Amino acid sequence: MRKTLFRSIIQAPVTEAPPPADEAALAELAASVDAAALRRLGRSLAIREVDAGSCNGCELEIHAINNAFYDLERFGIRFVASPRHADVLLVTGPVTWNMREGLERTYAATPAPKWVVAVGDCGFDGGIFAGSYAVAGGVSAVVPVDLHIRGCPPTPTQLLRGLLALLNAAGHDR
Repeated sequence: MRKTLFRSIIQAPVTEAPPPADEAALAELAASVDAAALRRLGRSLAIREVDAGSCNGCELEIHAINNAFYDLERFGIRFVASPRHADVLLVTGPVTWNMREGLERTYAATPAPKWVVAVGDCGFDGGIFAGSYAVAGGVSAVVPVDLHIRGCPPTPTQLLRGLLALLNAAGHDR
């Protein structure tokens, strides 16, 4: 134990290098999401995140959108605590049988116009959990889905691009 302690004091921790900082591209992407939300809704975008039974990989990336590096709040895009105030339901993970009713109720409580985004490979078709006795299937097996953002897990930039694509496509569909 003492040997491990001394080694940890002397050696630097092994970590991955941070992603390259492209603040201008990130700011432009987030600003275009906010501008599209203002065009479509007349106000900023409100997002309600629902964990339907995931491994929390996608949640870590969703929470990264709010960290100091990405900081969505500076563009007016915010996460809300109640589905009654949301425009977008961001659903992660395969829908477990225990969360099926909760997801259906959350969808019913969200006012129109509403969009559902299935995040990650598990949200698309159940991912590695597909076929499990505890899984009802992907998000589209329970509620209608407007957009799938693939990845295991998708990056915060992919999430932002997905939201922008959703808002741009929503003007043509509705």
